Amino acid sequence: MKKVLGLALGILTAIGGFVDIGDLVTNGVVGSRFGFGLAWSTLLGVVGICLFANMSGRVAAVSGRATFELIRERLGARVGLLNLVASFLINLMTLTAEIGGVALALMLASSVNYLLWVPVAAVALWLVIWRVKFTVLENVTGLLGLCLIVFAVALFLLGPDWGEVVKQAVSPHLSQTESPATYWYYAVALFGAAMTPYEVFFFSSGAVEEKWSLKDLSQSRTNVLVGFPLGGLLSLAIAGCAAVLLMPKGIEVSSLSQLVLPVAAAGGKLAVAFVLVGLFAATFGAGLETSLSSGYTLAQFFGWSWGKFRSPARAARFHVSMMICLLVGIAVLMTGIDPVMVTEMSVVFSAAALPLTYFPILVVANDPDYMGQYVNSRLVNIAGQIFLVIVVAASLAAIPLMIITGAGK
Repeated sequence: MKKVLGLALGILTAIGGFVDIGDLVTNGVVGSRFGFGLAWSTLLGVVGICLFANMSGRVAAVSGRATFELIRERLGARVGLLNLVASFLINLMTLTAEIGGVALALMLASSVNYLLWVPVAAVALWLVIWRVKFTVLENVTGLLGLCLIVFAVALFLLGPDWGEVVKQAVSPHLSQTESPATYWYYAVALFGAAMTPYEVFFFSSGAVEEKWSLKDLSQSRTNVLVGFPLGGLLSLAIAGCAAVLLMPKGIEVSSLSQLVLPVAAAGGKLAVAFVLVGLFAATFGAGLETSLSSGYTLAQFFGWSWGKFRSPARAARFHVSMMICLLVGIAVLMTGIDPVMVTEMSVVFSAAALPLTYFPILVVANDPDYMGQYVNSRLVNIAGQIFLVIVVAASLAAIPLMIITGAGK
């Protein structure tokens, strides 16, 4: 029974942790501008994150070591340093966006300016990281994040023409107001939002935190293959709500308050209460994950003591690095920069850096010195190589498309 409950909880936390501020904003914008015409990009990203997260979890369970630590050892210090710099900077930008997301969620609930909530959000993140056990940290935010299922309920209550929904998803076409470059810009952004690098670093390091071993391989696989797809369906529901209610009215999502409008229209105050809890939990949970991922990547590369299973006194540099990252996030947001813009930029730059994350994982997962008989199967390798080509194409296109389209404007 304990294993069954652990498996169910793992699946639920995977669903709740899938949707962060990047997914929320990007799916809302895409739904309000393209309807269901980019659903394929979200689905493609879900398949990709399932593939590589499963590899990353298997590497951690078999070797007992986190993926980033093995990347440095397997590929050498120079390649590892390049990976560290790119991954860390993207992660720091994402962390800044998540702090802003927590502040925006609190602003929606209180009507107090989000800038006043920024330091409160960062301090709360630090206190939870410092004092709360890893399993509690992960499970509570993940389960509360499930309140975002209200978007799926709202979509059904809005009563879309499901035949038209399928038609748009299967045979997407551009409206007269959108250019092909803008379409592909948002396709890359959605793909990047689904495959944000911190997800696999956190998943791998979390496996070490929870002391996964070979007996946990099946649970890891189930968590990935059930949790992430259900999280992807939740992302589609967010885009769908915007497509059904906002797109016909010509309202383009540019804030979290607009993202909530379809839920309010469909379900009233009770639904809004659920979505506010879900928004806070999802952004706060992602803030915890990105904070920890910042510490994980630095500590694993430089060989520092790390982990929530160690006290702050025994992993001082790990904890100090996270504190510094949170302070940087506060400093950036307090300049008055739009958190939504930071979010959109983080998603695009994440897409640009994807090969630096996923190529090394594919290499390590195929190394018998680390994996023994648990190296990738032939089928997984074929899928991994296909996705690596897609990842490289998205990476090469991300920045040029951002420049050409003015970040999708």
